[in-house]
Amino acid sequence: MLVRMKWIIINRMVKTKFKYVIIVGFVILYIFGVHIHLLEKDFYNEFNYPLQGDIVRYAEQVKNNKKLDHEPINTYNYKFISNNKTKCASSGNDSKLRLVYIIKSAMKNFDRRIGIRQSWGYESRFSDVPIRTVFLLGIGTDNIVQEKIEKENEKFGDIVQASFIDDYYNNTIKTMMGFKWAVEFCPNSKFYFFSDDDMYVSTKNILRFVRNPVNYPAYLQLPIASVNEEIVTNLNNIRNREVKSLPLQFNSRRLSQVLDFELPDDVVLYSGYVFVSSPHRHFTSKWYISLEEYPYHMWPPYVSAGAYILSKEALVNLYFGSMFTKHFRFDDIYLGIVAKKMNIEPFHCNEFYFYKKDYNIYNYKYTIASHGYGDPVELLRVWNEQRSANNA
Repeated sequence: MLVRMKWIIINRMVKTKFKYVIIVGFVILYIFGVHIHLLEKDFYNEFNYPLQGDIVRYAEQVKNNKKLDHEPINTYNYKFISNNKTKCASSGNDSKLRLVYIIKSAMKNFDRRIGIRQSWGYESRFSDVPIRTVFLLGIGTDNIVQEKIEKENEKFGDIVQASFIDDYYNNTIKTMMGFKWAVEFCPNSKFYFFSDDDMYVSTKNILRFVRNPVNYPAYLQLPIASVNEEIVTNLNNIRNREVKSLPLQFNSRRLSQVLDFELPDDVVLYSGYVFVSSPHRHFTSKWYISLEEYPYHMWPPYVSAGAYILSKEALVNLYFGSMFTKHFRFDDIYLGIVAKKMNIEPFHCNEFYFYKKDYNIYNYKYTIASHGYGDPVELLRVWNEQRSANNA
């Protein structure tokens, strides 16, 4: 009898523990959003992010001041507190800029901005290459910080500040206000480089990259005859659609211009480190996305927001396309969505590092950008070493 009772008790304990295991398992699956993944739509067959319709045509109509078939749904109509509208003004040989740095910075990051001005953001880095640098800021509630920013702008003349709250989840607004500033006040540059304020960047490697993005950095490592032969092969592959990772816009460009290591003015280039990934559905993630926000199982290909480069044509097309694309709170995802709707294919380059690349003086030779340089002292040390090594 005693043995039987003991067996019954053990059996009940096992069943109770099993129930707890099942309950805990369901809770874990719920927290990690497994049930949400089961309800996702197929991105490849069902993608249709608002606004529906031919937004390429709508964007062209706005850009060319023509009669609109559809009113914009998204204008990011915040006021510029400081626009430095003469920053890119024409003056002699500078009428056509080569590169504009547009750097997303937090209001309080004064030291980071100083470090960038003294390193890769230095506008006179190359005497024959017109470059401009501005920092994008929102607003806050600390009047002392705001007064310091105003004095900073009086001294350096490189702050672009708009009337949105400077917060992580407003990064899309910050980015699109940067686009708006570039289109309205700085439309005379061939390329625009967007960056966070905790990046190492090599201006020299950017300029190398934009001369021949298809073959960077390989074209720098081979004899010129071999480079030209490889370029011809790559271009033929592009035309035959055998290289699917390259922007389709390169198909229509003249071969001679690429062989001369110079992209035409109307090239559409949107480049950096390209991700193809899925939305985070677990509730504990800072990047959690509900099905109401985005119902599909994959993101469009997008470029990491830490650092990326745009040709003028790409910048303008994305800016006007954003007017017909519903707002999304993560800026890199949002630009990926707009690019998808505007038929712009992001171009991947391994030399944009969304993480902090291990450093020594030799392995940054072709690095364009690396995350993780929030310490301006470290940034200046690394940048000065790379400049001495002729890599920055």
